[in-house]
Amino acid sequence: MLNPTFDLIVIGSGPAGQKSAVQAAKLGKKVAIVEQHSTLGGGCVHAGTLPSKSFRESVYRFALGSGGKMAQETDGKKKKFEFPDMGRLLKRKDRVVECECQVIADQMKRNNIKVFEGKARFVSKNEVEVVGKKSSTVLSGKFIFVAVGARPVAPKHLEVDGKLIVDSDTVLDLKKVPKTMVVLGAGIIGCEYASMFAMAGTKVFLVDRRNEILASVDREIVKHLEERFTHEGMEIILGCEAQKVDKKKSGLQVHLSSKRMIEAEAVLVALGRSGNTEGMELKNAGVECDERGLIKVDKHFRTKTENVYAIGDVVGAPALASTSMEQGRIASCHAFNIISGHPTGMPDLFPYGIYTIPEISMLGLTEEALKAQGANFVVGRAKYRELARGQIVGDQWGLLKILVDEKTFKLLGVHIIGDNAADLIHIGQAVMELGGDANFFIRSVFNYPTLAEAYKTAALHAMNQIRGTIGRTA
Repeated sequence: MLNPTFDLIVIGSGPAGQKSAVQAAKLGKKVAIVEQHSTLGGGCVHAGTLPSKSFRESVYRFALGSGGKMAQETDGKKKKFEFPDMGRLLKRKDRVVECECQVIADQMKRNNIKVFEGKARFVSKNEVEVVGKKSSTVLSGKFIFVAVGARPVAPKHLEVDGKLIVDSDTVLDLKKVPKTMVVLGAGIIGCEYASMFAMAGTKVFLVDRRNEILASVDREIVKHLEERFTHEGMEIILGCEAQKVDKKKSGLQVHLSSKRMIEAEAVLVALGRSGNTEGMELKNAGVECDERGLIKVDKHFRTKTENVYAIGDVVGAPALASTSMEQGRIASCHAFNIISGHPTGMPDLFPYGIYTIPEISMLGLTEEALKAQGANFVVGRAKYRELARGQIVGDQWGLLKILVDEKTFKLLGVHIIGDNAADLIHIGQAVMELGGDANFFIRSVFNYPTLAEAYKTAALHAMNQIRGTIGRTA
């Protein structure tokens, strides 16, 4: 019996896998997608992006509610604080995941994409064996895309048990909101979860061996975030790491390299991720991965084996759901020679969204990078508390910051912390992509009251400096 044959076989149904499969199907290609789990969506839907952001939304709404800290700050009435029920916080997550799984399944069906359930391993550069629970099938494909994602890793002395010592895949399996938590790792994932649990009432200790958090983020934005973290009762401990975690009847004891010991109900290990390439037999296709299980690709996301591509988190940074989707689309267009109207690689300009509380988003260069280059620029700022909409939504902390070239007035970077930062960034992205400058915001009429007005306020602040009128109020 001949193997089922396809134009494209995609291994993995996360953001990269979905978009590459759909793009190829839209081009009239015969496509198969292989997923080892019983439902589609990959880590993004089941353990990463959607669960964490849904949990964040629930925590944020709790904090704004009558029992939450933010509500008490607003009305000035101190009440007895009660920890939210973990089950109730997760209801939104369960609903979102279920809905998204159905959306993806319907999308595969509409586009005639054949779904195979099982673990995939390469037989050759054109053949993949799919090992299911009861049987296995060998598929043949002209092109094969590896979109298997990545998983959290932990050093051996910090073994994750999924109950008290958790990682980003298991943290939402906690049965209750812990009163105390140590978060090991102050990167994006560590900071996101640290802020969520702090907002839910947990006393959080954020630990990192480096001397700063979120190293790639504009330092002024990070300073605002650290102030907010401290206000929420979080303790940030830098320049040291956990040497061991002891399990006691009373809870966990985290021993730091600084000789300090912290007692906590839970520990979250957020110390990096590695590609899910184990057992795939990549060597049978002539494909190699590094010690972290990540696959090296060219700008088209092609491996050194021409018909095998790798996309999404399995190729490493930036490892965002948004960039993974675009990588999938670009890879399909390149494989099937659809060049006209499509980029031949990822765009240089794309935003980052960091879903801490408060939210952060950034685009372009930071102030520190521009200073290192010796660039001539000015900084335009708009504080949320000076915007009517900022007062309405109760965000006293937010800031929108634009970096403007002194000669051309072009935007060199946009950095936002506060409500709706990840949505607001796209206004700056559109202006930068289309070659606009700070005067665009000054000439534009924004809805009132909105947070988007911050762009106009920041632009006026920047241009007043350039025109030598520092101090003039808009």
